[in-house]
Amino acid sequence: MDDKVIVKYIDHTNLKADATEEEIKKLCEEAKNFGFASVCINPTNVVLAAEILKGSEVKVCTVIGFPLGATTSKVKAFETRNAIANGAQEVDMVINIGALKSGNDYLVEKDIEAVVNAAKGKVIVKVILETALLTKDQIIMGSLLAKSAGADFIKTSTGFSTAGALIEDIVLMRKTVGFEMGVKAAGGIRTRKDAEEMIKAGATRIGASASLAIVRGTSEDKKKY
Repeated sequence: MDDKVIVKYIDHTNLKADATEEEIKKLCEEAKNFGFASVCINPTNVVLAAEILKGSEVKVCTVIGFPLGATTSKVKAFETRNAIANGAQEVDMVINIGALKSGNDYLVEKDIEAVVNAAKGKVIVKVILETALLTKDQIIMGSLLAKSAGADFIKTSTGFSTAGALIEDIVLMRKTVGFEMGVKAAGGIRTRKDAEEMIKAGATRIGASASLAIVRGTSEDKKKY
């Protein structure tokens, strides 16, 4: 896959709790230089990223209810409105994982709807399922609920759980929602081969902190980053 193509799939990511302002500035400059789809950062860094990326094609993406998804729907809705006010153009929300595993589909759908309604079509909403914690049936149900709630994307993982994206989960998610939604693979994607396999399986966005290694496509980069 051509470099100019693959960069448009990538959300250049730094969601570490200890990310410094200098690291976020570096992330944004790299995103501009390489032409990544977005930077994905914690909400506290949205204002800074929006200032740096103003006028560029790189979007500012942030996370909601991250990383556990266990805050209430009202809190997630407030986070979304606050993020938009600060300059976010995309939000990646974590579902109520415990509710999904409990079979409380109504709560899960309403939780997603709260964020979608807060976004009011102003920003793209991606729904993080945390697939490593779910059965195949739960992945299917979570995907369908996100679609029913009006989300734009479903996403595999936060990158902070027991495992990240798997090829089989991307295939299952894409089969479940068809081509009406985006599918984002995130967590553990470290190399060009990893990214290209996810895209081939049906991913339309890749979340990665190893974005430079992916673009450069060398084994040395895998070790370095």
